[in-house]
Amino acid sequence: EYDIDDVIACFRYYGSVAGTDAGRVIDTGRPGAISRVVHAPVGVCGLITPWNYPLLQASWKVAPALLAGNTFVLKPSELTPSTSILLMDTLREAGVPDGVANLVTGTGPEVGAVLSSDPRVDLVSFTGGLETGKRIMVAAAETVKRVALELGGKNPNVVFADADREAAIDNALTAVFLNSGQVCSAGTRLIVEESIHEEFVAEVVRRARQIRLGGPFDQEAQTGPLISTAHRDKVHAYVQAGVAEGARLLCGGFIPDTPELGRGSFYPPTVLDGCKTSMRVVQEESFGPVMTVETFTTEEEAVRLANDTVYGLAGAVWTADASKAQRVSEALRHGTVWINDYHPYVPQAEWGGFGQSGNGRELGLAGLAEYRETKHIWQNISPGPSHWFEPSQAGVQQ
Repeated sequence: EYDIDDVIACFRYYGSVAGTDAGRVIDTGRPGAISRVVHAPVGVCGLITPWNYPLLQASWKVAPALLAGNTFVLKPSELTPSTSILLMDTLREAGVPDGVANLVTGTGPEVGAVLSSDPRVDLVSFTGGLETGKRIMVAAAETVKRVALELGGKNPNVVFADADREAAIDNALTAVFLNSGQVCSAGTRLIVEESIHEEFVAEVVRRARQIRLGGPFDQEAQTGPLISTAHRDKVHAYVQAGVAEGARLLCGGFIPDTPELGRGSFYPPTVLDGCKTSMRVVQEESFGPVMTVETFTTEEEAVRLANDTVYGLAGAVWTADASKAQRVSEALRHGTVWINDYHPYVPQAEWGGFGQSGNGRELGLAGLAEYRETKHIWQNISPGPSHWFEPSQAGVQQ
């Protein structure tokens, strides 16, 4: 339900922006000239969306692309195309002209690669994995088309000893176990001050064990399965690698075989303690319900650990000290930073990452700017000769 609310909010926000930007007039210092900076559509946009939050991710791209005056070709994940198909039906009913909103289905190699390299496509906006994002950049370079990428993250959740303990514990669970961890901004890295580490983690583990897994018809379920058994096995392999590198498995870390869960791609909430940033399970995005725990003793160490990643999508800081909260949030190299909270966003605020979390932004005015070209129009309102090349008195020299 909240996904649909967020989709509606996205379209309503960009609808409210429509018609409010007339460009700007530049003071040229010349009385006979008018200089304006305006925006034009980029052209044809290739929109490639992931399997998680499929309708929401599509709305983040479709709404600003339409507002900017573009046409687009939407390619949803082959695993979750249904909501995008329904969205196209809705756009048609809303009066979007034929040929403006287009959809193609298929795999990344079959369809996504074509959108990335076709010279008729002027921009590619992609949300998904890092390696695929790199391939899209390479393909787009051949025609120098614009690229906007949101490539996930390995997001730190930094908890200081003076934080509201109950709120920090509750949100630490939500940060990583919401949607079974299949969230690009999931707070999978719990970085907690050493003095509260033992007590804090013990309570996180106690509550994590109580999270009920179940399918879509289980009214008591608090979280569901992973997208596929192949993905579940990948997540499990990361956990096993973490244990092999010295992490301590405190809960989860197994493939369920009960009659209720054994037939699905379920994986229980998992907590790995004693982690180091050198571990693969800390550095690489498993995209599952796996929390790694690191500790710090100083503010400087907390910032260093939080920034020790090739990614930079999102992160959080928990503290009762307002000054510390501002210092740490400004020092974190992440596109979104929450203070004493985790996960909320609004379509009015930009979303995107530093480092290998991608380039460009979605949402907000910067998200709209991705779909616009900037054009400068100079108008001479008193035209006349420039006298740059005056006629020669001697005539033309041969």
